[in-house]
Amino acid sequence: MTTTLLLENVTCAGCVKKIEKGINGLPDVDQAAVDFPQRRLNVEGRISGDSLIEALAEIGYRGRLASNEAEDRARQKAQQAAQYKGYIRNTLLALGVGIPLMIAGMLMDDMSIRSQQDQLVWGVVGLLTLGILLFPGRHFFSGAWNALLHGSANMDSLIALGTGAAWLFSTAVVLFPEMLPEGSRHLYYEASAMIIGLVNFGLAMEIRARGKTSEAVERLLNLQPKTARVIRNEKEVDLPLELVETGDLLRIRPGEQIPVDAIVEEGSSLIDESMLSGEPLPVSKAVGDSVSAGTLNKSGTLVVKAEKVGSETALSRIIEMVKQAQASKPEISRMADTVAGIFVPVVILCSIVTALIWYLLGPEPQLAYMLVTAMTVLIIACPCALGLATPMSVMVGVGKAAEYGILIRNGQALQSASQLDTLVLDKTGTITEGSPRVTDLSGTHPQLLQLTASLESVSEHPLAEAIVRYADEQKVSLSPVDNFQAHSGRGASGQVDGKAVSLGNSAWMTEQNVDFSAFENKAQELAEQAKTPVYIAIDGQIAGLIAIADPIRKDSVAAIDRLKSMGIKVVMITGDNQHTAAAVARQVGVDNFIAGVMPEDKAKEIEKLQQGGGHVAMCGDGINDAPALARADVGFAIGNGTDVAIESADMVLIRNSLHSVADAIELSRATLSNIRQNLFGAFIYNTLGIPVAAGILFPFTGLLLSPVIAGAAMAFSSVTVVSNANRLRLFKPSSAK
Repeated sequence: MTTTLLLENVTCAGCVKKIEKGINGLPDVDQAAVDFPQRRLNVEGRISGDSLIEALAEIGYRGRLASNEAEDRARQKAQQAAQYKGYIRNTLLALGVGIPLMIAGMLMDDMSIRSQQDQLVWGVVGLLTLGILLFPGRHFFSGAWNALLHGSANMDSLIALGTGAAWLFSTAVVLFPEMLPEGSRHLYYEASAMIIGLVNFGLAMEIRARGKTSEAVERLLNLQPKTARVIRNEKEVDLPLELVETGDLLRIRPGEQIPVDAIVEEGSSLIDESMLSGEPLPVSKAVGDSVSAGTLNKSGTLVVKAEKVGSETALSRIIEMVKQAQASKPEISRMADTVAGIFVPVVILCSIVTALIWYLLGPEPQLAYMLVTAMTVLIIACPCALGLATPMSVMVGVGKAAEYGILIRNGQALQSASQLDTLVLDKTGTITEGSPRVTDLSGTHPQLLQLTASLESVSEHPLAEAIVRYADEQKVSLSPVDNFQAHSGRGASGQVDGKAVSLGNSAWMTEQNVDFSAFENKAQELAEQAKTPVYIAIDGQIAGLIAIADPIRKDSVAAIDRLKSMGIKVVMITGDNQHTAAAVARQVGVDNFIAGVMPEDKAKEIEKLQQGGGHVAMCGDGINDAPALARADVGFAIGNGTDVAIESADMVLIRNSLHSVADAIELSRATLSNIRQNLFGAFIYNTLGIPVAAGILFPFTGLLLSPVIAGAAMAFSSVTVVSNANRLRLFKPSSAK
């Protein structure tokens, strides 16, 4: 069971690490993960929501249970809008005091105490600045105090320590100037006000940028209409969507979005499925066809019968999958999480060490230098940038993938897909359309088609469906079947009209001691034309041969060529014989193929490729592909495949095209590149920023970093990370350019 809490007072990556450590330590929790950008805590286990809220409070954080998705989103947007306005107000108030003070210091006053008049003037300024700390800066001090009560420190602790120390020192100078050396009587009120203003402005910009990253889920949620026109008792009535039940008849008028997954009962129309599949062209739908929630009815009026409603619809499952993937963490984020978890205490220690070095070894005025450097170290360090570096990129990348009909199940799949060098493609339903049809029939028995189709009528194999469909087209009546047996990867057998009928490949014929040499040359000829030959034996004697071909998808050749140009080695795997496999491989441009593979052996072939040192992906659509999809480094399931294949895969491709595989790999590479840029920027910022703030350049240049500049840098470091992540929103796969 998964429980989601909406978090209220999480300020930085240090908070994330503390929450995850505390909640994961509870006895009934299997796994807990914080979605930092969305301020959500997702917990798997048997623990109740109330117990989670209590445990969260014990470690110093507030949370409430997530309820209705739409209501939570609306409340979160309203809360973010209020926070944004609050931060902007705080910015204006703080900078309204800080900027004039800074200008005055630059033009008219060196901000030091020389007389009683200076004490009086600066005492008033001190009270005004205290107001800035208590009102625009209040949330920093309350957050720091709350963290201290629970034995920890966070970003608020750094801001509160830095600005508080500057104000206290300045006030001590105003009240007791004679107790300090004349060179140490400089005031830092403007630094306190400027830092409060700049950090508030940075938080406002972060909220604004962060809101853009959730647009993908917002768009998906907006695809769900609020009401549906339901036909009950021969009357049409508009009902709230949550009151629609399975089996209800719904009328869908032109221009309306389809509210549930359904089957068309009356009418025909063109349906725009681009919002789910990324496929731009509308799809024609008529009686008996299925339609999905969230798609748009373009032309005619339809009456549909609801099949899946509420959380069972494909759209709801997509939304849930996108949310889970956005909240998940790829392996690359572990280093950042580890560093962020200990970052604030380390920064405070660095600040103390800096102060001691300047006090003991620094030049006069030592107190002034000590305060400036210690404060600057505290202010410049920003664990937020480090904590946002990975989740922001993952959030945007997963959302962008959903726009192109690619559903990514977790963040690790996103990272793994960027490292792929080998792609294994199942032939049937992946390279081909998966709708085979009979092309040739030859034999000696007068009832050959009738007996063959009768036997296959109880089989679920795709080739069997083609034979039965062909018999129906030829208006051949079918007979009952007794003792039917399917022989995986070989064929089928049973009794039809008192005759023992058996059909399958050459291995199956050999196993039954059937001499099929009379049709062997014909079978080889058909196989070289990419047709699958199926031998038919009646009462132990070869009776004929039927050939079935599965048309190659119209864009498979272009997609495979694109994958190869990306440096991906493409391998086709199939249960078909060597000749058929070679013919298909030749047509689509695949240089490597593995033929005659039993369904249960596909995973072993994937393992062999992995043992050769490759990062191997598998793309398939059937139940027999599920083990291979699970074994691969990344499993791609074609969207119209079985639920088992989809559940086994790391990525689900709603659009039935191999171009989606190439799109997914391109997007994964772009996302990982973006994450690396963010992490590099965050690490470099802190690696260089803290030593510079501590004064490492002073012996060579005589310059110290101003606390105000440190505050500005700290404020905009997070904004830079979020803005860089948002660049992914401009991503377009090469197929769409």
